[in-house]
Amino acid sequence: MPNLNFAKPAEIGFDPERLQRAINLLKHWADADQLPAAGVCVGRKGRIVAPVLAGKLPREPLFLVASLSKPVTVTAVMLLVERGLLALDDRVAAFVPKFAANGKQDVHVRHLMTHTSGLPDMPPDNLQLRKAQAPLSAFVESTCRLPLLFEPGTKVNYQSMGTAMLGEIVHQVSGMTLPEFLKKEFFAPLGMSDTSLGWDVAKKDRIVPVRLPKEPTQHEVVWNTPYWLSLGAPWGGLITSPADYARFCLMMLGAGSLDGVRVLSPAAVRAMTSNQLEGMPRIPEEERRCRPWGLGWRLNWPGHSANFGDLLGPRSVGHWGATGTLAWLDPDTDAFAVLLTTQPQEPEGRFLARFTNAVCAAIV
Repeated sequence: MPNLNFAKPAEIGFDPERLQRAINLLKHWADADQLPAAGVCVGRKGRIVAPVLAGKLPREPLFLVASLSKPVTVTAVMLLVERGLLALDDRVAAFVPKFAANGKQDVHVRHLMTHTSGLPDMPPDNLQLRKAQAPLSAFVESTCRLPLLFEPGTKVNYQSMGTAMLGEIVHQVSGMTLPEFLKKEFFAPLGMSDTSLGWDVAKKDRIVPVRLPKEPTQHEVVWNTPYWLSLGAPWGGLITSPADYARFCLMMLGAGSLDGVRVLSPAAVRAMTSNQLEGMPRIPEEERRCRPWGLGWRLNWPGHSANFGDLLGPRSVGHWGATGTLAWLDPDTDAFAVLLTTQPQEPEGRFLARFTNAVCAAIV
């Protein structure tokens, strides 16, 4: 069961007044309807400050966190790596043979985790698949038919379909669907009772709808539909609460362990949070140095305010989501923050970045 013994900010090294300033900023944005709804959870030293909610929210709200799903999916694959069931340099086609079509035989598992596979972010028929309410298998089939945009390991191109293939690898290797595997191996042991890949239909009334633009594309218009919320997309279908995702961050900061329960090895955590581009000699030097990626996690990019802000430490890792979500953790300060909103903020994540700066300023 989750440890609900929340800490007071000063007990774990936050300046209370400065942290309250960050919370007030969030509430101001909600009052001004710049963020229709938001939930935040921060912590340090293995403990969590009580979550704060702002805006129009149901009781015990849950959020569709979009690409915050990606590090969670990668964690599932890393558990298979630990168990000796695959290696990062195994070919994807060894597990999904049809993936080799159109010159993709040399794409490795590592490439899928670092956005270096040569796959596009979405398949060309992405909108048609969503409009037709296609199953996940259709996204996998479409990805398997694609040619690559470039030779694996030579460039970086953000690609959600790489994460889709990781979900299929978990299915093929474990014999379980990715949602089943995550629940058994991570969510249940970590006490993340409000987290699922795809909705728990019994909790559907707690899911806060995402604010859509005035003229949403088919890519966006599905976000609040039963189809998308139940799909369980490995790259963007996670539904969770600020406190639950905080437990996932604490596990990462705890080198794979939380509350005496180990779900991942320190070795796997080190690999996920290290610059994987350094070992790829054909990646452009500017990408390796200025825009590094770990496995599933984005490292801090110097000179970029977008989403991560300006004050995070050099070893920080995190991810953002298109629905207006962010999580980051900094091993040097042993701190993390989870900010879940319902206001899409691509591409600059201005509220996410400003809130992060205010939280970082409260770490003393």
